[in-house]
Amino acid sequence: MLTPLKGKTVIVTGASKGIGKGIAAVFASKGANVAVVSRTMETAEKSAAEIREHGGIVQAFEGDVSSLGSMKKMAEDVAASFGGIDILCSNAGVFPNSSIENMDVNEWDLVMNTNARGTLFAIQACLPYLKTADYGRIILTSSITGPVTGYVGWSHYGASKAAQLGFMRSAALELAPYNITINAVMPGNILTEGLEEMGDDYIKSMAATIPMKRIGSVEDIAYAALFLASKEASYVTAQTIVVDGGQIIPESLDALA
Repeated sequence: MLTPLKGKTVIVTGASKGIGKGIAAVFASKGANVAVVSRTMETAEKSAAEIREHGGIVQAFEGDVSSLGSMKKMAEDVAASFGGIDILCSNAGVFPNSSIENMDVNEWDLVMNTNARGTLFAIQACLPYLKTADYGRIILTSSITGPVTGYVGWSHYGASKAAQLGFMRSAALELAPYNITINAVMPGNILTEGLEEMGDDYIKSMAATIPMKRIGSVEDIAYAALFLASKEASYVTAQTIVVDGGQIIPESLDALA
């Protein structure tokens, strides 16, 4: 059993929906003070209210990860509200689909600025508070796409997710003297609002390619993040946990039982 998170404050960026919302809900259920961060206060408030219905200390904050000023203001507000920051779940990300031939620089910059530079800004903003915590934890939401696999139309997304992991390994060296760890969760196909919009047929066909024969849940990712944020994970840093139901294992569909 992991040490309870009561009294610990966790920031979850991109927490208005999907994986981020799932992470926030699980941390709230485990007693943490949860800061739900979204680009608009309206979406943050909506998500926080829904999570709060199931119990826990949850508060909404506005923050745009592509702006360092916005992230610093958010971190300052969270620390003022909860008395500090112990855990950062850097989850915010975008994934527009675009072929290399048709991709323009603005779309490339949107993805890289949100997914990769946004990770840097969120950490820079929270670092002064993480340094003063008993122990600090940073968990990145990366992906199997980019670091391990590829997908047509997601070359910019894959590049940004691989960039997060390259950043993480050097960041771990700088953060270790402050008793701060940094790790990443690498989701496979997870049932979020975006995937649900693809329809049941798509979901069933995708599940058939996964050894566990199901699409992952946001809770599957959240519990991996919960371990990495725990006191018990104090000797784990610059590591990744793939949460994909075995999706990347088969050499071909013929390998599936």
